[in-house]
Amino acid sequence: MKYWIGARGADMGAGATGIGVIATDDDGALVGGDVAVEAPSPTWLAPHPRLDVVYAALEKAGQVAAFSRVGETSLAPLGTTVVVGEATCHVAVAPDGSGLVASCWGDGRVAYVPLGADGALGLPSLAPAAADPYDVDGRPTRAHAAAFLPDGRVATTDLGFDLVRIWRIGSGRLLPDHEVVLPYGSGPRHMVVHESGRLFVVTEFSCEVFALAEGADGRWAVVTSTPTGAAEGDTGAELAASPDGRILYAGLRGSDRIAVLSVGAEALEPLAVVDAGVAVPRHHVVADGRLLVAGQASDEVVALALDEATGIPGDVVAHVASPTPQHIRPIGPSVTA
Repeated sequence: MKYWIGARGADMGAGATGIGVIATDDDGALVGGDVAVEAPSPTWLAPHPRLDVVYAALEKAGQVAAFSRVGETSLAPLGTTVVVGEATCHVAVAPDGSGLVASCWGDGRVAYVPLGADGALGLPSLAPAAADPYDVDGRPTRAHAAAFLPDGRVATTDLGFDLVRIWRIGSGRLLPDHEVVLPYGSGPRHMVVHESGRLFVVTEFSCEVFALAEGADGRWAVVTSTPTGAAEGDTGAELAASPDGRILYAGLRGSDRIAVLSVGAEALEPLAVVDAGVAVPRHHVVADGRLLVAGQASDEVVALALDEATGIPGDVVAHVASPTPQHIRPIGPSVTA
């Protein structure tokens, strides 16, 4: 299996030159070293659902870029980049490929970018700015992620203002629907839209996983919150689900561990907290029967064995050097193959 790697580059004081490529060989080892395309700090990647196109958040530049797939793992620029906001850290593409949502950590901006028939980027439209529900002077707005909900609406997180914001899409822009306010200082960061109908949100500062559910009135609300077993000083990172949806994995930076939670019908059950095998586990994904973890500070991607019965990660079984990895994106088959 092959993966694109989003990473920090020279403009963020790191060593990557673009979107990296790693792969699993026939013996299960991780191999790498190739660059799919040169780009300045492409820290988050998202594929088009139908086209051989990949989008990248160019974090330091505050831009979104589009790339066409020109080989099994190679990419080439498609059109021009678009400016969206300071420290663009996340992009999410609509399931129908009509547009994408970009989130900006630096200034809290959320932008909708329409996509052309060829996947090229259109002109971005900025969504209304967030307001702090706790009205605390000096707190910055920090948009961090977006997820498309089954009914076509969009959820975005603002970890600075402790908000999950729900949007409708109309006339090529995001229209406010309603907001879900999380506890003060929790810092909602990344999300998983789960097959159970719940939206799971990991928080950066309180290191919890909140479960949100949609009510009969169409409004989302918090139904449960579950601690991850974080150590003092930890910050939450990525949240990922197992392919069958029965397990959630939450990254904990500081103690550099992965929290494992079982998804029950009513609530999450903490199962274990295990060593991530890297320094600063920025991102992780379940793929090829293993948990791949990006070590931001150890310049590597590792694979952890997964117990088939429990889903709990074990020892590092493979690793590969990768400069300042931020995001691991499995590469699917080409649609033109």
